[in-house]
Amino acid sequence: MNKVFLIGNLTRDPEMRSTQSGVSVCNFSIAVNRRFRNAQTGQQETDFLNIVAWRQLAELCGRYLTKGSKVAVTGSIQTRTYEAQDGSKRSAFDIVADEVEFLPSANRANGAPSGDYHQAPAAPAAAPRAQAPAYAPADAGFTQVDDDELPF
Repeated sequence: MNKVFLIGNLTRDPEMRSTQSGVSVCNFSIAVNRRFRNAQTGQQETDFLNIVAWRQLAELCGRYLTKGSKVAVTGSIQTRTYEAQDGSKRSAFDIVADEVEFLPSANRANGAPSGDYHQAPAAPAAAPRAQAPAYAPADAGFTQVDDDELPF
């Protein structure tokens, strides 16, 4: 299974573009803190990950996200190869986003105004998933069984 869930802050403004067939693509990178600290420096280490969103999700990310925005990304890891300027072949890992949830930033949570933060709902990449009802009747889908009829 190829599934990742990341929470981090955008390191730059998203870059929007379209493919030749008109499909929207949004690229951005996020900084994700590791759970542990460097033993020698005591600093928390950070990974910088490239995120790629497609279609409607790309349009929402391009419209509402800015550098510093906090997001939760669910997606999959994809490897791509490219040729560097010196002619050598290189590989890179991208996270292809299935869902991007726009989270409140730390400043906003503390009541401080956030100049470039835009509140928007979670943006699913695919069709909305069916949700289970908040409750189900006790006999929903089950046959009533009399305890006296059980064989044990």
